[in-house]
Amino acid sequence: MNSERQDAYLYLIEQVLTCPNGQEPEILSSNSNLVDVGLVQMLVQISDSMANEGDEDTAKFLVQLARLLARSLGLSLETIPTSYSSLRG
Repeated sequence: MNSERQDAYLYLIEQVLTCPNGQEPEILSSNSNLVDVGLVQMLVQISDSMANEGDEDTAKFLVQLARLLARSLGLSLETIPTSYSSLRG
């Protein structure tokens, strides 16, 4: 994954985290070119950082989003590197 794509993922995640409640699907839909396994992996990485910083609510939200996107992409959670324990539980 190149740094340009990583930056795009981070920007998309920031948009999702700061949008008004309920607009997340619209934001993801309008950025469908970024909705892939790389985004799911980035969500897991960011959720781990948030959990380590004590922001459990954001970490849980990102894990839920990662799970939802993984399912919609037909991915098995076992194939996605995880470090945030809630993703597996």
